[in-house]
Amino acid sequence: MNPASATLPPSHERRWKTDPVKRILPLLTLAVLAPTAGAQTAQDILKNVDAAQKSARDVSFRLSGTASFQSANQKLDLTLKSIPAQGVARLQFAAPDALADNIVVTDKNEIRQYLFLTNQVTVTPIKKAAESAGLAGLDFTQLANTTTLLGQYNVKLLGSTTVGGKKVYQLEATPKNANSSDRARVWITEAGWRPTRLQLVGTGNKVLADLTISNYKVNSGLTAAGLTALPKDAQIIRQ
Repeated sequence: MNPASATLPPSHERRWKTDPVKRILPLLTLAVLAPTAGAQTAQDILKNVDAAQKSARDVSFRLSGTASFQSANQKLDLTLKSIPAQGVARLQFAAPDALADNIVVTDKNEIRQYLFLTNQVTVTPIKKAAESAGLAGLDFTQLANTTTLLGQYNVKLLGSTTVGGKKVYQLEATPKNANSSDRARVWITEAGWRPTRLQLVGTGNKVLADLTISNYKVNSGLTAAGLTALPKDAQIIRQ
């Protein structure tokens, strides 16, 4: 933990509590779009999500790059672990310093944010968290459900490129009925059919986050108990 984070002003600390969920969740929604071979359009990709996810009992990967928080670019480094069928996911931050060692856990009912500096866990119902993130109506437990994704997002295929002899597809998703102009983009390689890069784009095509996906693993034996575990001595704050 960087000593500089210990001097974070209270008001700034409060902003850091909410911004990660608002900015990262749209990216994670796209990160689960692991299509099967032969997908050529956005609709083809979405229609094959369910089939691809059936073989993925659990998924984990690292997101690293830069993100804009409070109009300042910051280094962002976190690990995501998920069990799609159980609707359980865990984000653990390594950077920036103000978020280092913070954890976000989501299940079918709520999102729990663990703040390392105060040893507190803020518990927010899924519906309330979705609304505050500009994703009203999204059921986070159904990220691998094609119908849910089609119903809540306008998804289009922007194009494709060839890298190392393999096609890489670029998708873009815009939440429906949301008070936000943010758009999420994902690059998916046919080499293993996995996401390799994620972006969050705001008003005026400003890139709010640009992240690389690495250490991508499937079926490594993750458990729901392990993903949802948080310090037992943390203070619980319910919203």
